Parts: sequence; structure tokens; C-alpha cells
Amino acid sequence: MQQSTILPVDMKVLMNHIYEYKKGVRRMVLFTFNKKYEDFAIRRLESQNIKYVIQPVGNDRLNLYFGRAACLNAIRMIVPRPLNLLTPEEDLMLDAMIGYDICSQCERYCAREG
Repeated sequence: MQQSTILPVDMKVLMNHIYEYKKGVRRMVLFTFNKKYEDFAIRRLESQNIKYVIQPVGNDRLNLYFGRAACLNAIRMIVPRPLNLLTPEEDLMLDAMIGYDICSQCERYCAREG
């Protein structure tokens, strides 16, 4: 009988994000997850030579950014604090980098500023 490893939903989502990144669907990913899976996530990214940045969110949660080095370098400059403290401009830039629908993000930006 073959034993299968059951991954928590958070890690299944991470695996899908890694798959999409490796296939070129995304150039950068933002993934928020429970800190208890940090070691698993880091090992998985490092085993595939994927660059990443981790930022604590609070409540035992982490934001994990991974993708191309140029994007991560920009993240280090644009997102030096919790996401809820970003300026509308920083928020718009981050959302565009992650690949969110640009028109929806422009509407969100205008609503925040207007």
C-alpha cells in the first residue's frame, strides 16, 4: 500500500502558485499563509531556485512574495511596511505587479483617492 502525503489547503495553493510561476503565467506572486508552514514553503521555493521575500503580517500569518529578482527588488522598496499602511500609489503599483486586473485596480485607486 502506498502512503500519500496530505497537504493542507494553504500548501496546495502555494504549489499551484509555484506551478503558474514556473509556467510563466505569473512573474511574481503574493501568497499569505500561516507561519507554521514557513519551513515547508521556504524549502519548496529554494529547492526550485525561486527567489522570495517574506514579511510578517501578524496573527501568525506571513506574506510571501516570490518571482523574478527585479520584481522582488522593487517589493523591498515599495512594500517596507504592512499592506494596510501602503499609500494608494504603492498599493496600485503592488497590485499591478502581482497581476491583478489593472482596470479594477485603477477604479480602486480612484475610489481611495476620490
